[in-house]
Amino acid sequence: MAYEPLYLEYLVYFNRDRDYFECHEVLEELWLAQERDPLYKALLQVAVGLYHFRNQNVRGAALMLSGASAKLEEYPAATLGINLAKLVEEVKDYVRRLASYDERPFSYYDLTIEIIDPSLADQVENAAVAITPNNPQRRGPQRPTSFHRK
Repeated sequence: MAYEPLYLEYLVYFNRDRDYFECHEVLEELWLAQERDPLYKALLQVAVGLYHFRNQNVRGAALMLSGASAKLEEYPAATLGINLAKLVEEVKDYVRRLASYDERPFSYYDLTIEIIDPSLADQVENAAVAITPNNPQRRGPQRPTSFHRK
């Protein structure tokens, strides 16, 4: 099965680079192209939730991750070539921990999306060759380099 190139990019940015801002950028484009498919939106929300928590926005992280887990658990355990059930459990654990963050703070940690389809793994590996990691990672939208104040 051939997977969408933007989905492959999402997985590279998520698993290899931990660049959740870029995850949002590429998956939002795919989400819109796929007529706002709720599955892609939920995967996008996982990245946005991690992005928020890494930037100390606990409330934003909890909202995004909670919404993502609720939607993702509606899908089969193996979806889009990934172990979705494992991701859902890890996201739910994050949500539980964030709910009591004020009483029991914890350090940010990354999640990894387990790829279970060998074809997807090959396609992600091939896509990764052409994707240069962003160093430093963007922390928000940026104006084009050609932008000049008047």
